[in-house]
Amino acid sequence: MTENPLYWASTGLLSLLYLASGTLYVARSDGVRQALAGLGYPAYLVPILTAAKFLAVAALLVRPGAALSDLAYAGMLYHLLLSAAAHIGVRKPSAALPAALGLVLLTVSFATQNAARDVPSAYAPGAAALRSSAH
Repeated sequence: MTENPLYWASTGLLSLLYLASGTLYVARSDGVRQALAGLGYPAYLVPILTAAKFLAVAALLVRPGAALSDLAYAGMLYHLLLSAAAHIGVRKPSAALPAALGLVLLTVSFATQNAARDVPSAYAPGAAALRSSAH
């Protein structure tokens, strides 16, 4: 049941995207603060977003529980939507491409997780069928 290459490829690439972004936030925090200010966000979000990025990756890869990984997926969804909207809002749509890629990877990862994980998510596609077959 853990042999779903589409799930692992999308989850791995999404995790790499978030790890690279989190590492950039640590290595160049002053530049990130300036960039976020240019998008209209306050500087105090940098440490919060940095921690959230690393914790979300840990929740997806380690998956201590389906509920926690679902929370990570939700947080990533909101983060990616806000990121894309912020870049589009300041008329820099090409800067929204990483967020758009992240949304595609997130969608594929979320949609295929129940085929790849032993403990299914109650919210992923096909969860109702999994619940009804368990009874």
